[in-house]
Amino acid sequence: MTDARLICTCEGTMTLSPETLGAAGKPASQLCRAQLDHFRAALGQFADVTVACTQEAPLFAEVAEEQGFTGALRFANIRETAGWSQDGARAAPKMAAILAMAEVEATPFEVVTLDSNGVALILGRDEVALQVARDLSDQLDITVLLQPGADVAPPRQTTWPVLQGRIAQATGHLGAFALTVNAYAAPAPSSRARMDFGPARDGAVSRCDLVIDLTGGRALFDETRPGYFRADPRDPAAVARLVAAAGQMVGTFDKPKFIDFTPDLCAHSRNTLTGCTRCLDLCPTGAIQPAGDTVAIDPAVCAGCGQCAAACPTGAAAYALPVVANVAQRLRRGLGAWFAAGGTVAPVILFHDEAHGAALIDAAARFGRGLPAHVIPLQINEPTQLGPEVMAAALAWGAGGVRVLAKARPAHPLDGLTDTLDLMGVICAATGLPEAACALIQTDDPDALESALWHPAPGLRADRSTFLPPEDKRGLLTLAMAELNRTAPRPARQIPLPAGAPFGTVTLDTQACTLCLACVGACPAGALSDNPDRPMLRFAESACVQCGICAATCPEKAITIAPQIDFDAWAQPRRVLKEEEPFCCTACGKAFGTASSIRRVADKLQGHWMFSGPEGEARRRLLTLCDDCRTREVVIAGFDPHGAA
Repeated sequence: MTDARLICTCEGTMTLSPETLGAAGKPASQLCRAQLDHFRAALGQFADVTVACTQEAPLFAEVAEEQGFTGALRFANIRETAGWSQDGARAAPKMAAILAMAEVEATPFEVVTLDSNGVALILGRDEVALQVARDLSDQLDITVLLQPGADVAPPRQTTWPVLQGRIAQATGHLGAFALTVNAYAAPAPSSRARMDFGPARDGAVSRCDLVIDLTGGRALFDETRPGYFRADPRDPAAVARLVAAAGQMVGTFDKPKFIDFTPDLCAHSRNTLTGCTRCLDLCPTGAIQPAGDTVAIDPAVCAGCGQCAAACPTGAAAYALPVVANVAQRLRRGLGAWFAAGGTVAPVILFHDEAHGAALIDAAARFGRGLPAHVIPLQINEPTQLGPEVMAAALAWGAGGVRVLAKARPAHPLDGLTDTLDLMGVICAATGLPEAACALIQTDDPDALESALWHPAPGLRADRSTFLPPEDKRGLLTLAMAELNRTAPRPARQIPLPAGAPFGTVTLDTQACTLCLACVGACPAGALSDNPDRPMLRFAESACVQCGICAATCPEKAITIAPQIDFDAWAQPRRVLKEEEPFCCTACGKAFGTASSIRRVADKLQGHWMFSGPEGEARRRLLTLCDDCRTREVVIAGFDPHGAA
């Protein structure tokens, strides 16, 4: 049994070329209705089935379940993304790419379980908070916390607590919020025209499952924090939506675990010296906190923007929806299919999300010109999950450009994405590619999207890579950059990079360096190494992540770092930064240090009183012995190293 592709013209609204159909033969015109038996027949004949329709995916999935189909059932949208376009008749290579990418299986991911018993804290400033409490009192366990000075009439009956307070600190997530309350006070039972409160105190703590914020002030959390609901009390429609959503938040809920974290790869800190802080600087939700030599990522708080994974130079933080290797595999498969189907220009890859990007593409297809034939859309979870490794790989595999579609007012800042695009701009310009080969399209308007994409397609380059993407992010990053440079119009040997880049070099002051090798023990990426046979410090430039821990660790301040890519150094074995002759034990001949370090210590002790006279000579002699011989000498001679006249 082989795989099948079922393609439909959607009642003749798309023109399909023989290249698109391939082995599929004659296309259906109404596969989801009159010709549904074709789909049923394919389920019985083929191991895996790809249907070039996403609109009727629920129907096809239901039929497959009824028929007991156990193979892989995949869906690809070639209608809005390719066929419904002014360029639809020339979209055969694009359709082939979209179908090929759809046949790459998505990687599984873990989920995080959050439990809510419906204990809700409503923060308010006026009667709206009490009205929302009344609306939700049948579904939730309510407590209302009014801001000091709120002018609110007391309820006729105390059905749920109404307290006073101001939030000083807030932490947690759905099912586990903890809020510190200042100016906390209970109401006076004798309140008449307005609620009066008794003596206030600071530092009270409220624990709850849900926080409903109707203060209209500054948000306590990013609004993607699960369990946190916020609305302007002056907007009745927004308040009504809040009530409808909050009332459903009782029970057990699963959310994706967006980030897979490998602490051993983290370059945050070593020996209390801080190195890489990229993820900490970019996380918009506070889900990432320092945790000793690494960081800790709270999966219950993480909103999945992916900026930490995109910026992580080692791959310690890796995006899971899907993993970066899966995105790379889809890219490689799609671009390979594009060229195999006769693509005569270099396609542009359009990365987009589902909620915003797919909706804009659909609107352009239904009411405008649609996407050009040379633009291949690739859906991901978040635009901000993209790192330089994916963009470099796309260009190396033959793409003429990369475009990332984001909202005009995104839920998360785009700082990490813009840094990545700036980095790619420097690399592209240095290698003869257009500086804007990788660019951001930030709009909510389908007409503006069309304007940004309807330009002449980039021409084919003389060479393109076919490398297989490694599973690890760092491996993909370095290989993609090397292949991008190799296939570029003007390959570079060395490229200076902006600060914060994930590549760079180490410069060593050989006169100051004592080869203590503290930097080797501290380097989290293994870029610095020693030689067990000789006193030596070696450096692998492609492994350096520019965390700076080596420079901070060096007691002689002999190390400086600089961001760059040196492709010649990447292709060479580890470079020797400093090497010395070993100092050998004067008793047994075993090497145990460097000659310069022994001389330096001896010179510093030359005038010290403990190393003067006959006993001082004995102490001095101990400097030239290895550990074993020094111990033997002390025991035999009955020598007290702390003794003095």
